[in-house]
Amino acid sequence: MTNPLAHFEPFPEPPALILEYIAERSAEESVVDGPAPWDLGSLPAELIAPMPSWLDSVCRWLNLRYAWQPQDVIPPCWTKHEGLGYEIAALAFARADAYAEAGATVIWHEQYDRFLARMNKALGKAGDECRVGRHEDRPARFQLAAWAAHVAGYAEGPVPTERVEEMAG
Repeated sequence: MTNPLAHFEPFPEPPALILEYIAERSAEESVVDGPAPWDLGSLPAELIAPMPSWLDSVCRWLNLRYAWQPQDVIPPCWTKHEGLGYEIAALAFARADAYAEAGATVIWHEQYDRFLARMNKALGKAGDECRVGRHEDRPARFQLAAWAAHVAGYAEGPVPTERVEEMAG
């Protein structure tokens, strides 16, 4: 008799560099005072470099195990949706902690459901196209572009228009 659970694959392991960083950061006498590894926008270049590949494997793992309905699929263009990257990173790191005890695991699954709701709200109608490999530029790009002119005269100084244009698509 074969084991019906033998095909269950483990969650993707974070890159060794990230695991070393986490260990150094959490050591009792740590001299590392860097950002949390799930705060993608704050990570230095050497730590961010292995993240896309790992987070992509996390997305694939989640999709294969949990995406029974089309709206549950994390789109392959998740890196083009900046907010999704932050959320996927936090969810992936939270899973490692959650599997330390059964009750926390149930809470992680509730967090995953909330992640799906936020993802679907953020993607909106464009999510259907993204999920089948046809990424659509950010629908709010025109509204975001208006901020460049509005904020440029703000008393605290101008906003880098290159970043706004990049966000606008």
